[in-house]
Amino acid sequence: MGRPGPVKENSYAFAVRLVHVLRQLQETEREYVLSRQCLRSGTSIGANVEEAGTGLSRKDFIAKMAIASKEARESHYWLRLLRDSQCLEAETAEKLLCDCDELIKLLTAIVKTTQAKVH
Repeated sequence: MGRPGPVKENSYAFAVRLVHVLRQLQETEREYVLSRQCLRSGTSIGANVEEAGTGLSRKDFIAKMAIASKEARESHYWLRLLRDSQCLEAETAEKLLCDCDELIKLLTAIVKTTQAKVH
């Protein structure tokens, strides 16, 4: 079975940055609906990566990493929406979007590589 490696640290660091940014957004802009959705999906990435590391089988590992990938794509959506609706400063959003893109690439590669080993 694969090991999460850098994606584990990156997804955790992303979640920490997201918590700080969205907490500030909630305090200053009183924006709760979109920020909560983004926070839920953004912190779920690392939680699923963490769970994948203790997967019982290769199939379980792939399933958890695929969920993490889907959560990263959802987070990307919410960040774009927060940026484009002017709830979040463009520069802040762009930094988070770049981090999110990197996570999506890593997770996609992990899922594809692991799936190839199964088949």
